Amino acid sequence: MENEEGNVFWVKIDGERRLATINLVPGNQVYKEKLVKISDEEFRAWDPYRSKLAAAIMNGLEVLPIVRKSRVLYLGVSTGTTASHVSDIVGPSGIVFCVEHTSRVARDFLDRVASFRSNIVPILQDARNPKEYFSVYDTVDVVYVDIAQPDQTEIAILNCKTYLKKDGYLMLVVKTRSIDVTREPADVFRTETKKLASNFEIIQEINLAHYEKDHGIVIARYLG
Repeated sequence: MENEEGNVFWVKIDGERRLATINLVPGNQVYKEKLVKISDEEFRAWDPYRSKLAAAIMNGLEVLPIVRKSRVLYLGVSTGTTASHVSDIVGPSGIVFCVEHTSRVARDFLDRVASFRSNIVPILQDARNPKEYFSVYDTVDVVYVDIAQPDQTEIAILNCKTYLKKDGYLMLVVKTRSIDVTREPADVFRTETKKLASNFEIIQEINLAHYEKDHGIVIARYLG
């Protein structure tokens, strides 16, 4: 995987090689993940069964566009497991705008993640209405989308048109069963990817099998 910033790591934890990020908030756990100290840094194990972005890395992600200082718009942050690792990666000079619509889930995210991390901006809004994210300023480098809606791809495109810089990246998690439970997942994935054709260059498509059933992720560059 290309990641010239060197901010995603493989570390030995309990004798096993594990994916990890450097903890932005030393001593703080988000989902009872293992912490390990190596030299002067504390690393957090990144569980691919709990994070679709980690699953994508494990399943052969070639380019991770989220790097130090990145500005990321994250749709469907839920309780913040993946967002906390994205926060680690972008570091104190980056920013993660985190959109969540469900107030109960958002409260959990605030309590467990956002309240500890100064580079996270929580936004309690419906992702269908990006112009109402009053906290987002300027364009972003990456739009990361993980929402369970039949029109998730259309929502992703709208957010990209609103906030993503030209040549920025979309990372779209395709939840095939949320889109159409009657069709084959591979067919749904192809259909959703085709919707990106007019505005994006497809960089990679990854099946998240083994870690997430009937899920895939598309990485695409925004042509504007």
